[in-house]
Amino acid sequence: MLIQPDCIPCILNMTIKAIRNLSLSAEAEQNLFSEILKIPGLRGMNWNQTSPVIIETIMTLITKAVHDPDPFLKEKTHLNTQALNHLPFLEKLVEESADPLYTAAKIAILGNSMDIMMPGGLSSLEKFIVEKLEAPLPKDAFEQFCRQLSKTRQILYLADNAGEIVFDRLFIQTLKKQYDVNIVFVVRSLPTLNDATLKEAEDAGLDKVATIMENGIDGPFPGTLLKRCSPKVQGLADESDLIISKGGGNYDSLSEEVQDLKAPVTFMLLSKCHPLNTRFNKSLHEPVMANFFKP
Repeated sequence: MLIQPDCIPCILNMTIKAIRNLSLSAEAEQNLFSEILKIPGLRGMNWNQTSPVIIETIMTLITKAVHDPDPFLKEKTHLNTQALNHLPFLEKLVEESADPLYTAAKIAILGNSMDIMMPGGLSSLEKFIVEKLEAPLPKDAFEQFCRQLSKTRQILYLADNAGEIVFDRLFIQTLKKQYDVNIVFVVRSLPTLNDATLKEAEDAGLDKVATIMENGIDGPFPGTLLKRCSPKVQGLADESDLIISKGGGNYDSLSEEVQDLKAPVTFMLLSKCHPLNTRFNKSLHEPVMANFFKP
């Protein structure tokens, strides 16, 4: 999904929030923000690009300014710890559910709320999840997803944020109880925002339920463009029976090449902004499951 006017203030708000976590001096903050404001996409000079492309440029400027390739490591560690603390409660919700996979899928999507892009944050993750579990996934989309799973043996699972990946772990282990599938869990090769890298995935225990693989993208790109991924990931995308794409950054970027993919794709994300609300006909912070299956 290409950027829209709503994306510019959203990216700038995210940037301000991110910079405040870096303990820079007031002068250094101003100098960094001045450089960021020169990016053409943030000045309405290039609408033919996605948000992750702009954020990659911002992250490059931030990492150079602070001389740290992973400036939000503490934030990611905190998100993973927070999510792992909630895991027993969430596992119980799934186990006691009438449809464990359906509930686990919704919880995985609601985990997308653990995002530095969320301007106000969440005061209570547990309360948020319990309240939002009332919002249904589209019945047709979930049933279509399950039909695809019944003939699937290989899944390429594109991860998003630290913290959120704990919810992915719960979803994957629930899915594997019902279907005989092999899952490759793809994370960022280079740190960007609070997106999960190999370290966060291992800390969250994803190696217990899936094969973890870096995407091979050679920049702090907070999304997935398969044409920028490693040949191994590209090959797996072609060979897999299903691609599961988590989060808005992956949707923004992968949706631009979805027509060229051989495998069917299921996007799972939280609708966090007006463009996504409009695209999926959702209210703010409602779960989205959208299938792009070719006939």
